[in-house]
Amino acid sequence: MVETSFFGTISSLGRKFWEDLQPTPGRLNSSLRIVLASIITLILTQVWQMPSIYIGMYFIFLVGRDSPTISFRTGLISLLTVTLAIAVELGVVILSDNDPMARVLSVAIVTFIAGVLVASTNFPTLGSTWGLIFCTVIGNWEKHAPADRLVKSSLWLIATLAVAIGSAVLVEYLFGDRDPAKKLEAQRKIRYQALEKMFTVYAQGGTPEERSTAAIPVSRLALAGSTGMLELYNKIAERDLDAGTLPPGTRLRVTMIAQIMDVSAAFGLQNTKEDSPELRRRCGTIAEQCRELIPVFIPQVEKRLRFMPENSVTLLDRVEALLHTLLTMPSDSAEMGNKELVAMPVTKAPFFIPGAVGRSDTIAFGLKISLCATVCYIVYNAVDWPGISTAVITVMVTGLSSSGAIKQRLLFRLLGSIVGGLLLGLGAISLVFPHMDSITSLVILIGFVAFIAAWTAAGPRFNYVGLQMAFSFYVVAFEDFSAPTELAPARDRLMGILLALLVMWFVFDQIWPVRTVTVMRRSLAGVLKTIASFLRLIEPGPDRKDLFQQADALRDQVGKTVVALRSMNDAVDYEFGVDRELHVRSSEMILRTSLTAGTLFWNQFAVLYSEEDKDFLTEPDLIEMRRRLAESIDELAVGVVKKTVPVMVPATTLLPPAMLNDPRYGEYSHNTIARFEELQAFALRLSHEV
Repeated sequence: MVETSFFGTISSLGRKFWEDLQPTPGRLNSSLRIVLASIITLILTQVWQMPSIYIGMYFIFLVGRDSPTISFRTGLISLLTVTLAIAVELGVVILSDNDPMARVLSVAIVTFIAGVLVASTNFPTLGSTWGLIFCTVIGNWEKHAPADRLVKSSLWLIATLAVAIGSAVLVEYLFGDRDPAKKLEAQRKIRYQALEKMFTVYAQGGTPEERSTAAIPVSRLALAGSTGMLELYNKIAERDLDAGTLPPGTRLRVTMIAQIMDVSAAFGLQNTKEDSPELRRRCGTIAEQCRELIPVFIPQVEKRLRFMPENSVTLLDRVEALLHTLLTMPSDSAEMGNKELVAMPVTKAPFFIPGAVGRSDTIAFGLKISLCATVCYIVYNAVDWPGISTAVITVMVTGLSSSGAIKQRLLFRLLGSIVGGLLLGLGAISLVFPHMDSITSLVILIGFVAFIAAWTAAGPRFNYVGLQMAFSFYVVAFEDFSAPTELAPARDRLMGILLALLVMWFVFDQIWPVRTVTVMRRSLAGVLKTIASFLRLIEPGPDRKDLFQQADALRDQVGKTVVALRSMNDAVDYEFGVDRELHVRSSEMILRTSLTAGTLFWNQFAVLYSEEDKDFLTEPDLIEMRRRLAESIDELAVGVVKKTVPVMVPATTLLPPAMLNDPRYGEYSHNTIARFEELQAFALRLSHEV
């Protein structure tokens, strides 16, 4: 069974990878911008003879491309992080008089802190960048070279990265997107139109050929995933732009739409011959809902869907359930008079995730990363094989908090390294470099490789492969300022990667394993606890500014966690074992529960920001209802982690019956209780899953 699931997953990688390479909106533009920035950086660093070119070229792929402003901000922060890492490196060497034991201890401490930063902040790339650069530069002191040369090498690294980041930012300012809100609205409408067309064909009893034809656009949009739409959302949030006609809770809606597209594509491609009056009726209803969702305003069909469809087992059941969840979100931002409900400015997001720093799983993750990096550092120095120093780098760029995600990244790291380092890098060294006699030919080669890597990195599922292709190629191709003439570096770097894979597999999967579903349960519990905290927070008080600040931080965390849960749901496919199918089913249930929880949160959050609904915050019965809901949701959070059967709370105990019929508060009360009952039902089903 283990072998079957393993080889089944491996055999599907080729098909999925090919699907991932298909064109998506904005992909060509983004790839060409990376190529242009890479060429500019290559020419400048070659002319100025700057060392560590491979790191600078790789950082071009890491600079945010959501907008010129984001590119500048992420580039500046990355440069400051690199400067800090080098300052710490020089401080360790000076204070310890370059003592070998101090270097080993510094690797252990810095990588632990980097791991904690990755797991506990809203800016995880800072931790990984800091740890990556520190381990790179501290390793130089193991070489038998003059101290003056090593210090200059570290300082030159800052200059190299400044050139690379500056080139990337310049290109983004010249050719970046200018109106992300309109593009995101267009992408939203395209998806609803494709769904409406496909389900209309089913409702009208179309032939299998007509159904397949209608399902193809849905499948292509499903393959595009949510990455492109989330990038557009990030542009709006980073630049604090006018959100136009986008509805409240756009980030959560993007996740919901992407999930609907996935399930609908599977239904459309697998049920081309099935037909019945009941199927036509249900598909007609779905088509009507999608057609009404195309305009800006959420349709009145929402009021006909108060409860989640029961027994959501088939693909069509899941489509109906996901649409129901989406339709119960708050309607239109213009009705509430606050555009910040659409996309919260990034400046309002806290640096640390509330309560994450001291959690046991955060500390454990930091310790695991530290252990892996330190072991790799000691091994490659103990055997006096500096060529395998890529082992430490591999640890820093592949570390995640669950075994499934670790396996996914390790596999992608290996795949990217084979393609970029062995095939492209080794191929260039042996076949291309000997015949190159000008910088023009080098520019053409680097542009070709950068385009392939950038195109792959823009994919929704295998983007990490593209990053590793670029890094592995640059490591092999840019040893120094002359063309490489030996094949040993490619071999050594691959051995370093294999060493890191072995060490991380042993630490993360054998000594200290954490299954992906376990992490998903903890994340879902975190979402539930955040909702409970918010329900306790929205009580009348004198300081509304402080209330909004705390509410925005909770809102940001709910949105990011739900997006992360969808990513982890994809990573469950890389879990191997006899219970793999159970894990896949549980992960799907956890994701659906999180979407329902997000809907409950947004129905409450919209009331907080509505000037016309201030009395909802002061009504005693509603305050008591939210207090009881908070207590019950906290218990659900505990049950989700411990897999205990939740105590089902009857709706009649939450609110007096008169409030449900109140003309002012009735609809809000009904919607809140309905979402809570759905949440309880999901929690009950989760208690029986692995």
